Amino acid sequence: MKRNVARSARRTIAGASLAAAVLALPAPATVSAQQSYPSRPVRLVSPNPPGGANDVIARIVVNRLADVLGVPMVIDNRGGAGGTIGGEIAARAQPDGYTLLAGSISTHSFSPVIQPKLSYDPIRDFTPVSLFAISQNLLVVNPSLPINSVKDLVALAKAKPNSLNYASGGTGSTSHFAIALFVSAAGIANGTVHVPYKGGAPSVAATVSNETQFYFGPMAGSIPQVKAGRLRAVAVGGAARSALLPDVPTVRESGVSYAAAGWFGLLGPAGLPKPIVQRLNKAVHDTVGMADVQRQLLEVGAEGVANTPDAFAKFIAEQLASTRRVVKELGLKFD
Repeated sequence: MKRNVARSARRTIAGASLAAAVLALPAPATVSAQQSYPSRPVRLVSPNPPGGANDVIARIVVNRLADVLGVPMVIDNRGGAGGTIGGEIAARAQPDGYTLLAGSISTHSFSPVIQPKLSYDPIRDFTPVSLFAISQNLLVVNPSLPINSVKDLVALAKAKPNSLNYASGGTGSTSHFAIALFVSAAGIANGTVHVPYKGGAPSVAATVSNETQFYFGPMAGSIPQVKAGRLRAVAVGGAARSALLPDVPTVRESGVSYAAAGWFGLLGPAGLPKPIVQRLNKAVHDTVGMADVQRQLLEVGAEGVANTPDAFAKFIAEQLASTRRVVKELGLKFD
């Protein structure tokens, strides 16, 4: 089983498919100067509450994307149900380019696997435009606990079964996926208690207040609390340490075979016309290439990336298949 865990963890988001999706990409197609899109404000559905990590990352990109497109972009926060409420809204919108989705592992990889009655199909009901960021996940604990490492956390969970609660942004969320993999790989799934919230921001707040004792989600949501001393950083979830917290080891360095990161991308409803997809794709490339956007993303533990619509579509399909395999191999069960 441990070998299966190690193999599964290596095939998660931080694996080779992510690198292949964002490296050595051809330049996006240019759009005719006569193309009139966009001619009015664009609505971006953020399937998370305001202030959560996913929302923070999306806003960094969207604020400058609006400048590139030359029209306002209105962020519509529709949090809850692991991002699927916002996902459904975007999937059912008119394919005219004026309603888009800030999609993620929650909306397109994890929730579709663990929520059998999902109201949309992550492949059929969307038009992929481009990735725009990848993010480290950060394992944090309430500083009142005698935990300074992954080893300490595992030892306490095993010594006092069910005494540690962990937060997530809701069943099917990015943080739920990160921590479900972690507690399974660490062998403490049966000794800890999952407490789902309606987004990353409430999850971080619950861990700060010690309502829950640890949290494992996108770094953007918890790094301000770490810097303020309200949370203690224990480990990062990617394959390498974060430049933002160079003294914090990876989970793998800490003795647990695990590596996973989050991804974020721009999508529209199915049937989005190709000229609009091309226009948006070029705008994303231009935006994430800006020095100030890269700097702001790095400050919250993320990195701006972009790829072609075809590469993004392939990436989503691969991530969905990988998630199904990992969930099955690890025997993950969700409440």
